[in-house]
Amino acid sequence: MTLGIVVFPGSNCDRDVQWAAEGCLGISSRFLWHEDRDLSGLDAVVIPGGFSYGDYLRCGAIARFAPVLQEVVRFAEAGGPVLGICNGFQVLTELGLLPGALTRNEHLHFVCETSELTVQPGSCRWLKGYSNGELLRFPIAHGEGRYQIEADQLPVLEANGQVVLRYRHNPNGSVADVAGICNPAGNVLGLMPHPERACDPATGGIDGQRLLAALLG
Repeated sequence: MTLGIVVFPGSNCDRDVQWAAEGCLGISSRFLWHEDRDLSGLDAVVIPGGFSYGDYLRCGAIARFAPVLQEVVRFAEAGGPVLGICNGFQVLTELGLLPGALTRNEHLHFVCETSELTVQPGSCRWLKGYSNGELLRFPIAHGEGRYQIEADQLPVLEANGQVVLRYRHNPNGSVADVAGICNPAGNVLGLMPHPERACDPATGGIDGQRLLAALLG
């Protein structure tokens, strides 16, 4: 099992993901620089949090053109597991791998706190270790995490079981309390909270361990 972790200029959670994967679960990892095109030997890909290309224009807008992400799209379309965390979620929407958009928080403030989430895993591969209705605690840290989607598309997401994580106490104004969604096939997951920061009981708890451990099942 080898996990690819995309690194952009401005990424700052890449090593957090590596630490969670290797240090907590024994999953091998490999950093993928934004100009790389070689995904050979990888079993899954994570696009971590941070500020890709300084978040110029808007979050993820420049990153979507990175050579490595063109390969990630092909990987995802072939059924490969792809996870986008925080800025990575923003990138996935810019790429079109997930619908909707992440915009400025409702009150225009950066939020950094532990958030309670409700899980509705459905067919999402990354969440198969969690039970329906389970409550989790993941840290959040974002200024542009307000999920929005056209009003007529939200019922489609919900009917397809693509809304897999919801905030119990909405911190950013996301429509329908959305914290994370997956694609119809269930292999691509985007979420604003940080599961990699919830893998150590000494820091943020261990609720995030099972998300990465799902790759081992």
